[in-house]
Amino acid sequence: MSGDAEANANADARSGDEAEATAEKVETGDWTDETLELLRALRAPHRRSRAGQIGYAVYSFVLFVLSWGGLFSLGLFANASMGADYTADGPRLLAALPSGVCALSLGLMLMVARDALWRGPVVAPRATVDWLLMQPVRPGPVLRPWFWVSCVIAVVPGLLAAAAAAVALGLMEKVPFGSALGWALIGGICVPLLATAGAVLVERSTRVARWVRRGSPVVALLVMLLAVQSVLAVLGHRVTGLERAELWSGPWGWSALAGLAPTHAALPGGWVAAPLLAVLTVLALLWAHRAAAGIPLGSLRLRARTAAGVAAALRTAELRSARLVLAQADQHGRKVRMRIPPPSRAALIVPWRDLTALLRAPSRFGRAVLFAVPALLLAGPAADARGADRVLLTALAVALGYLGVAQLAEPARVEADDPRRAGWSPYPYAKLMLRHALVPTVASVLLMTIGAAVATALGESAAVWLAPVAALPLTAAALVNAVRGPSRQELMYTPRGAGSMGPFIFLAWYAAGPLTTVPALAFALGSRPVTAALWCLLIAAVLMYWSYQRALTLSGRHRPKD
Repeated sequence: MSGDAEANANADARSGDEAEATAEKVETGDWTDETLELLRALRAPHRRSRAGQIGYAVYSFVLFVLSWGGLFSLGLFANASMGADYTADGPRLLAALPSGVCALSLGLMLMVARDALWRGPVVAPRATVDWLLMQPVRPGPVLRPWFWVSCVIAVVPGLLAAAAAAVALGLMEKVPFGSALGWALIGGICVPLLATAGAVLVERSTRVARWVRRGSPVVALLVMLLAVQSVLAVLGHRVTGLERAELWSGPWGWSALAGLAPTHAALPGGWVAAPLLAVLTVLALLWAHRAAAGIPLGSLRLRARTAAGVAAALRTAELRSARLVLAQADQHGRKVRMRIPPPSRAALIVPWRDLTALLRAPSRFGRAVLFAVPALLLAGPAADARGADRVLLTALAVALGYLGVAQLAEPARVEADDPRRAGWSPYPYAKLMLRHALVPTVASVLLMTIGAAVATALGESAAVWLAPVAALPLTAAALVNAVRGPSRQELMYTPRGAGSMGPFIFLAWYAAGPLTTVPALAFALGSRPVTAALWCLLIAAVLMYWSYQRALTLSGRHRPKD
């Protein structure tokens, strides 16, 4: 009897404690543990299925990396052990590493910070943001797992880059693979984690997000200059003092100092930069872990809806819709309200509208310059090369030039998104789209002319003066892509796709302009200058006719029925 009485007393005590805990939760409104426990139980089947999918994806990725990268690297090391010499390119590799690693690290930080403007490292599903965080739960236990998931994903490319750097140093500089990999992993792990932690600050503070928007063009220009400096270093034009200043300018340079430590080109301070970078990364992660709980709910809602919209557009192969979703999410930046006087002649209305639209989006001019500069830099080496190397370098330069010129054709793409918008125009739709080619053509030719003049002043060959002429077919190719119309997902599944050929058919339709123009110009620009210029004019005429026919088809598809 005494045992039963004691058990009843203990049960009553536990009931009393539970009642007090329940009363305290009711008073404080904190049901976090109970809510998460219930959700874990309800989501257990889905979580197991999701874990299987993620496991299979990880397995496939690891198998792909090991089968291609791993076996290829082992083959190179086996050849080196049997007498193959890869050290001829070692000095050029070491010359490119200081500014090249700085460019990669700073570019990665810029990309992660820009990603935080619309998505961010702490991005929870819409159901979590719209429902769960509205309940009496603490946001920290809900949001912090998503931050650490982003950290794990961010480290993956860093690991691959570190492994590639270790293989290159092992082959070209005879550095032991383990030593090279260990030093490279310091930057390959710390820089992505540091960038992810900094992105939490962008996601949490609207002021910091505004600074990122305003400073992105400057940082992008610095990344481009660092990349150019790396190329010049490979060609033998090194500025040692500037490189050392860049290496100690911030964590983007400390990773390069650590990576150079096991080589004979090691600089003083590598043993200091490595622990400094590691300590800074740990402190940043600790701060971000705590700060993740303080991200405003409105910011989380905006990012969750934007991420869901982009994912939905990508699942249906609507890349244009994905870009529009991102553009709508980035409406908090400073608006440029530049105005130019309206023309007195009606024929200039379309160019006036296009020029006004481009002047109010100066970032497009910046991106055009960002792609045009490396395209012009490749013109000289492409002209000096021979055979297949010349064709490949020319194709790369033409592809970069197309990406730059395509930035200036945005007004035409906006008009082509919905042909019914052209109801204001007195011109037939196809002829209206041809008028949209005037401003991007003039702007691209002017951009390439200025770039060619600057490149010539810096010592580039006269081959860069073909760039203004090549801008004509590149603009026409951009117009061909602009009038392709809504995405045609049926091309992926049509019987004529012959099974797995469907995605390639869709890609050929989606990127018809550059896929035809880049190879054609790659061979045309390899001829004599006068012949190359004539080929450019002929290709531009053919592409303009093609865009006209595409516009006719697009307008007929959207013609209202009687």
